[in-house]
Amino acid sequence: MKEVLLFLAICSLLGATDLLEKIDRNLQPASSESYKKIVNIEPDGSKKEFLLYQARKGKDKMVSLFLKPESEKGRSTLRRGDNMWLFIPNVGKPIRIASMQSVVGGVFNNSDIMRLDFDEEYKIITQKESSREYTLTLKAKNRSVAYDKLSMIVDKKSLTPKKVLCYSSTGVLIKTLTYRSIKKFATGIVRPSVVETVSPFYKGYKSIMVYGKITPKNFANEVFTLDNISKVGSIRR
Repeated sequence: MKEVLLFLAICSLLGATDLLEKIDRNLQPASSESYKKIVNIEPDGSKKEFLLYQARKGKDKMVSLFLKPESEKGRSTLRRGDNMWLFIPNVGKPIRIASMQSVVGGVFNNSDIMRLDFDEEYKIITQKESSREYTLTLKAKNRSVAYDKLSMIVDKKSLTPKKVLCYSSTGVLIKTLTYRSIKKFATGIVRPSVVETVSPFYKGYKSIMVYGKITPKNFANEVFTLDNISKVGSIRR
């Protein structure tokens, strides 16, 4: 009986891992480029908008380039695994940044803005199922991950998130991410085009991420190096 239970537990774990990988691929191809707008909304209703170009390769590499506003134009970021850097043209030397900081201010942090695969950073520890949704509890694989635990509600039809609640290691809710407005971006890429976040630590504030374009594309490894962080603009189509 113990052997049977162990076998069933292993099968369930393998199925959960496969589910998280499918969710990741439905959100974005492993190697691709994208354009996104980030809007920070303050309690008085005032807004600040940013337009970013991003390229990623595999599960652990991403670069971003600020296109707007004019004051931020030319800035770029690099993420390799858990390591992140910011390049400011007038400074000339990349600066190390942390996942819980934010290069745009607002409620989104660097981990949210430079999101790689959930499967790379988390493992599923519980999985519930209804007729329309999966409810997953994800645990961080190591302490360098921005959030210790996620509670993710997944739409069964599209296999993409509907809502993600992000918690600290002490169980405190840090923020809530809501995914909406499913859109077809390219063949095989049908996902929410809008991600909205609020946090109990930023009462009255809200940040919105709007995807305008996601396209599969391969990049050379050299693109994702500190030597090339100032040249991200050269890879845009």
